[in-house]
Amino acid sequence: MAKRDFHLVNRIRTQITRLGDRVALRHQVAEEWQDITWNEFGAQIQELAIAMLTQGLNVQDKVGIFSNNMPSWTVADMATLYCRAVTVPIYPTSTPDQAAYIINNADVRILFVGEQAQHDAAIQIAEQCPELEHIVVMCDDVVLADHPLVSRLSDFVTGSSTEAEQVLTERLDNIAMDDLLTLIYTSGTTGTPKGVMLDYTNIASQLESHDTNLALAEGDSSLCFLPLSHVFERAWTFYVLHRGGVNCYLSDTNKVREALSEVKPNVMAAVPRVYEKIYSSVYEKVAKAPFHRKLIFTWAVNMGARMAACHQECRQPSMALKRAHKLADKMVLSKLRDVLGGQIKFMPCGGAKLDPTIGRFFHAIGINVKLGYGMTETTATVSCWDDRCFNPDSIGMTMPGAEVKIGADNEILVRGPMVMRGYYKMPEETANNFTEDGFLKTGDAGEFDADGNLFITDRIKELMKTSGGKYIAPQVIEGKIGKDHFIEQIAVIADTRKFVSALIVPCFETLEEHARELNIKYKDRIDLLKKTEIKELLDQRIAELQKDLARFEQVKKFTLLPKAFSMDKGELTPTQKLRRKVIHDRYHQEIERMYEESHKKAK
Repeated sequence: MAKRDFHLVNRIRTQITRLGDRVALRHQVAEEWQDITWNEFGAQIQELAIAMLTQGLNVQDKVGIFSNNMPSWTVADMATLYCRAVTVPIYPTSTPDQAAYIINNADVRILFVGEQAQHDAAIQIAEQCPELEHIVVMCDDVVLADHPLVSRLSDFVTGSSTEAEQVLTERLDNIAMDDLLTLIYTSGTTGTPKGVMLDYTNIASQLESHDTNLALAEGDSSLCFLPLSHVFERAWTFYVLHRGGVNCYLSDTNKVREALSEVKPNVMAAVPRVYEKIYSSVYEKVAKAPFHRKLIFTWAVNMGARMAACHQECRQPSMALKRAHKLADKMVLSKLRDVLGGQIKFMPCGGAKLDPTIGRFFHAIGINVKLGYGMTETTATVSCWDDRCFNPDSIGMTMPGAEVKIGADNEILVRGPMVMRGYYKMPEETANNFTEDGFLKTGDAGEFDADGNLFITDRIKELMKTSGGKYIAPQVIEGKIGKDHFIEQIAVIADTRKFVSALIVPCFETLEEHARELNIKYKDRIDLLKKTEIKELLDQRIAELQKDLARFEQVKKFTLLPKAFSMDKGELTPTQKLRRKVIHDRYHQEIERMYEESHKKAK
């Protein structure tokens, strides 16, 4: 294809014309999955684009989307792009103040909101946003406020003008690869959010490079449950539509397991925490199984691992292994795949590092997890596990078109057409994040091996230094310990401290079941965490999980917390990364107590 053919708007229009009455989108209505055809999708986009142009939307004006996942999210997104305007996603869980900052910084004129919570937040901040002209509500069951800016989507699209139709034709005729496509505000673990400017060339480069690395077929279905406001799910949705796939929208992330069995997707983009929970759930059940079942499970997974190793190393398995694997698959492995719907071809994974043990497990059971590495600033993927010859400890091999090198302090540097244009209204911040020769500074330290696999060795911006001068990479420790099924969340403490400690939120569902089995009596969760048996259990498990770490990296003390870290309290970013400063400030007393106790013992 010519570069202009990879323009996202052209790709969507081509698929609408070509696929017509085939299914493009799928979503739940009153617990039933309903289809939207390509023709219906195209008509909705066209209608909404004309409505926005009727309201005077100019080329490269900004349009916000503040909503959970739903087909209307993508319709609003594509209608904005048809107008040559710029989409500005806002996380659906953002506070009113966070939403107001983005709306004002981006000069958003039209804001699409999804459900009641986003509607209420938008009304609360409307008077603080002088550029905002329309708040368009996409869900029919939202109770509307009596406010001059608010209208339902169905009302907003009525009364469009013929003149606007002509303007739309002109806009579509003049689309350009260097038009700005979106501003995506990175939440960051500290500091002010930055609007990452991505254009059509950025997206086109990813569509093109993924075509060479993935086997997504026309009509394949993808379960869309990660927030569309994040670059990972949004870019993946663009790719699914570019390939003529079916995008299945799930607004309630608590219903992923049910959706997997109902939709039976062929692909699904997911973050490591999803895989960690599935892995820990499987091993929790195995731990309670009779001895002979444990033996069968272990044997079957080992057969799967041996077969996966043959595939990755391009070796032919022996006839004995083929027969053993066929039996293992029938008895165990196929049943494990059924947990994910039974039709998965491959699963893109991103957002954080996946523990190699978990990656190997999924490949052993026949699920082709494709771990990728990237950032909002690189339009998501920079490197990815290949189907063959990849190293599970790595973050894959460089994607076509991406130029990656190791710079000062072993920092991973990226250059290529997928790299952002810069940060919106932040020229100094933009300049500081690029080298003189145009490479983006990722903030991750890494290295290549002889086969071209890329490895992350440290997070430069999050390295902690103990009072003894040892450098600690907290994410490595958190990844090792956090995969345990008794642990929900962990925050490592080490900066300027004598030793490594941690704040740990247990998985209470698992912990309470364990307490019932041991007949441990307790009044509430706080009381449960005080029980000697619980502390000893976690002591033993943490010691085992971190035995491969250097002694100075190991968690020496930990405090159990009765409540999880949350976005509402500012302790997590929308992509579930820890806001360490907030956590340190909020749990200052608990942290100090761990080191005071150690100091007293030393005396």
